[in-house]
Amino acid sequence: MMIPVQFTYLTGIVGDAFSKVRARLHGSWDAAGRYSDQWSVADMTGQSLAQGSVSFRESIILDSTEHGKVFRWGVSFIFPDGSETWAIPTEVKDRGSRERYRSFQFTGQPHDEQYYLTHCTRLGANRVSHQDGSIRLRFAVWAPNAQTVEVVMGKIWDRSDPNQVPASCSIKADDIAGGYIADNGRDAHPNLGPFFMRQVSDGVWETNIDEPGLRNFKALDHKPYMYRVTRNDGSVAYRSDLYSRCQIGYGSFNPRGEPYSGLISGLDGTVSCSVVVDPEQVTKYFREEPPYSTQPPGLARVWPERHFTSDVEFWRDEFTDRRPPSRVEDLIIYELHTGALGFGSSRPGSLADAIALLDYLVDLGVNAVELLPLSEFGGRGENWGYSTSHYFAIEYSGGGRDQYKFFVKEAHKRGLAVIMDVVYNHFAHDAERAQWMYDAVWPDLNVYYWYESTPFAYQAPDGGFVDNMSTAPAPRYHEEMVRKLFISSAVSLVHEFHVDGLRVDQTTSIHSYNVLHADNRLTVPDANIFGGKLLRELGRTLRMIKPDVILIAEDHSTWDEVTTPIGDGGMGFDARWYAEFYHHLAGDTSKGADYAKLIYSASQRLNGEPLEMEFFARALSASGSRRVVYNESHDEAGNSAGPVLDPQWDSKDKDKKHTSHRSIVVAAGGAPLVGDTRRYAEARCRFAYGVTVLSAGTPMFLFGEEVGAEHRFKYDAVLQNREDLFALRNGAGANLFRFYADINRFRLGSPALRSRNIEVVYSSNDSRVLAFTRWRDGEMYLIVGTLNDRSFADGYVIPNWRSGGEWKEVFNSDSSLYGGSNIGNAGGVINGRNENLSLVLPSNSVMAFKRL
Repeated sequence: MMIPVQFTYLTGIVGDAFSKVRARLHGSWDAAGRYSDQWSVADMTGQSLAQGSVSFRESIILDSTEHGKVFRWGVSFIFPDGSETWAIPTEVKDRGSRERYRSFQFTGQPHDEQYYLTHCTRLGANRVSHQDGSIRLRFAVWAPNAQTVEVVMGKIWDRSDPNQVPASCSIKADDIAGGYIADNGRDAHPNLGPFFMRQVSDGVWETNIDEPGLRNFKALDHKPYMYRVTRNDGSVAYRSDLYSRCQIGYGSFNPRGEPYSGLISGLDGTVSCSVVVDPEQVTKYFREEPPYSTQPPGLARVWPERHFTSDVEFWRDEFTDRRPPSRVEDLIIYELHTGALGFGSSRPGSLADAIALLDYLVDLGVNAVELLPLSEFGGRGENWGYSTSHYFAIEYSGGGRDQYKFFVKEAHKRGLAVIMDVVYNHFAHDAERAQWMYDAVWPDLNVYYWYESTPFAYQAPDGGFVDNMSTAPAPRYHEEMVRKLFISSAVSLVHEFHVDGLRVDQTTSIHSYNVLHADNRLTVPDANIFGGKLLRELGRTLRMIKPDVILIAEDHSTWDEVTTPIGDGGMGFDARWYAEFYHHLAGDTSKGADYAKLIYSASQRLNGEPLEMEFFARALSASGSRRVVYNESHDEAGNSAGPVLDPQWDSKDKDKKHTSHRSIVVAAGGAPLVGDTRRYAEARCRFAYGVTVLSAGTPMFLFGEEVGAEHRFKYDAVLQNREDLFALRNGAGANLFRFYADINRFRLGSPALRSRNIEVVYSSNDSRVLAFTRWRDGEMYLIVGTLNDRSFADGYVIPNWRSGGEWKEVFNSDSSLYGGSNIGNAGGVINGRNENLSLVLPSNSVMAFKRL
């Protein structure tokens, strides 16, 4: 007897990402329906599913006598250019294998096999087209240990209403109360729901598409909800939707299960109700209050918004003739925390403030802005955001999902690429009502977290969790549903929000740092192995959807696989952060004597003592190996243990009474920034950024460096240390801003300076001088930098000169335009044909010479 088996490949992506793709089914059977090691191939039929995403289907016939055998299968995509790629990015659940296929044991009965590329439209609250033409709502959640699951609708009301009647129209955002369901069920909506869910497959629970209360998506759009989960022991817990596209709260108060009747502006979003959102609609105006405008007018917001447009229409005017760069080597990255903006106000900065900064960034000459994490996190908008609870929701305290789309579009109009920080090495520190004990009360069934063995194996039940040098336990990377949460959210950022790239936080924690919590020493090899599987699956998935997506890893290992292309079996990151470069250059952390620490050491050695230029030269030479280099980042601008006393020190950070600091403070040795001290400090800062931006790495710097920001950027004191970038640009930081802008444009205007080619041709510890060349396609530059406190006005000889040629000075950081002394080579031609090359070098400077 011949038995039909249907295969379905579901992309989970709405839109045209795969509309022109052909799919082929591959499997370990022959034409007679029998098992075969020679795989058969058949074309699949593409179609749009009820939720709008693209899928591919094909049926085959197997011989019933083959029952009990394990068959393998997979899918390939053929793109319009004729290229074909294997479309199963997920590796098998085997620590010793990287093969990518699906398998099933044939029962001899008809059945379906499915593969989900993403869960973007599989899980969460999604609109579904019914055969009767209506648009309905379907909820779906993964809760494999639950006994039952229900959808419970929440309510919001106008705070002026003493009866707390559920709102049926838009309300001024500052007046919205509610948005939370207590553990006793209080403030559930009295007239909507609850809606029963049934378990369908893989631990997924769904509502019935024919449920009477869910037949009108529009009626439930922007309505709050939670899941009521009966856990494995029979206890009941309210849980938010981890695929939520919006969390209604945007404050810092956690009711801890008690009734809450306060404002949503005070409610912690991580524990608040999730919200039904249509991802195919975008607010028509940036802020829903007359006068309507796509630019932030600074007026109060209403919610839900009343005017929407389709996502297709919204993105129609996204680009101008100034296209954002798509190659990592062409980037100059500005690292920005939106919460540190909002100058002159008491509130945290927002996406409106970030949009207002975009023209400033254009003037600065950068072409990419990297935002610290904006996915839903605990607390308010001033927090750094490295505590993600809901990966599909954009933190509402900063403006929310639609305002983020406005930001991306406005950046793209100006030719700026947008890179988003994402955190996959841990969940929120306090993940109550999010990942923590989602559907069970036993540690080993805590489905989003890695747990070794059983609780009985440890003195304390938490002993089986895994630490990875992060602020919360490691995720359960061996669970495909957990990996898909991260990967699907990344796809959402790239596909729905049009983000150009991702910077993945602390990838070393994912693939190398995992240890058992019980003793914090015993490595958990499987956690490292499956962490690597996550990163490879992430790269393969994103490259299939957007081949030119920019992927950057904060990775402190030396593992080549991190930046090996996916086609060669690697993770496919374009570049990794190069912390060694920073430590050799800046030196204001607790690193030892084997680091150069140039800027800090220069501020301490005021009598001309040698600096370890040769140590830094080695780091500089390695900058061309797919690295992101920086003279300052968020981690080091006051958050690492270092040499500078922190007057705001809190004893909870026991090892950080003395910390790192902003570049200009380090360059001044902590002395008051006045007179000659400031002049020397700025010159050293120009050296630091000059050798960074002219290196062979992709340059990046933290916001404020370009204007000499003096206050620490501390994770727990952002608003106390906020500085007005616009005021600094027009005041004390004017010279530095002009320097940054000019040298940025100098790099971007030269193919040689954007190349990965570099050779250090000279370094001297005694004279504090180093020189290196950059070249490409017949263009060549000599870059010479010095941290000597005296100028070499009569010439400095670089011995054993081998590059020959004639050279001309084309950039000088000592220009009076930047506050320098105008010491240099006066633009004349320098003869490099001799064995020794003589150059006039200003003190504390970077100079560029072009070969004629």
